[in-house]
Amino acid sequence: MNTNPKSQARSTARLAAVQALYQHQMEGTKVDELLVEFHRHRLGERLDDEDSNGGEQLAAVEVDFFNDLVRGVDARRDEIDAAVTAKLSDGWTLTRLDKTMVQILRAGAYELIARADVPAAAAINEYVEVAKAFFDDREAKFVNGILDALAKEVRS
Repeated sequence: MNTNPKSQARSTARLAAVQALYQHQMEGTKVDELLVEFHRHRLGERLDDEDSNGGEQLAAVEVDFFNDLVRGVDARRDEIDAAVTAKLSDGWTLTRLDKTMVQILRAGAYELIARADVPAAAAINEYVEVAKAFFDDREAKFVNGILDALAKEVRS
């Protein structure tokens, strides 16, 4: 992920958004409640809760970007799921994929579809990096392939 502070803040927002979307799917938490929870307890929290003076601060998060990702994926889920499913191999559906993988693909697809301000290559690379936080290189390459195919369709 990028070392530029603004880019790093967006990278952190993307990772947090994937986690929030996963929680939303698994627990059914309403989006507004989920955003409040993440704002209060997960964005910018200390890594070491035992020593409030010695804890290392997490990377800054671009909160508005995080909010847009979570709300945008939720609002456009059907459209996003159809776009991603169309790029899967024959016989594959989102329900066959790991639940974390689905959220990575949804968030990446949302950026490609709805965030023209983010270059396609940057968005794809960022979600490949998010995938690497959870999976091996094989799955990261899968994310790259799906999002690249989608980008060619929606950004041409």
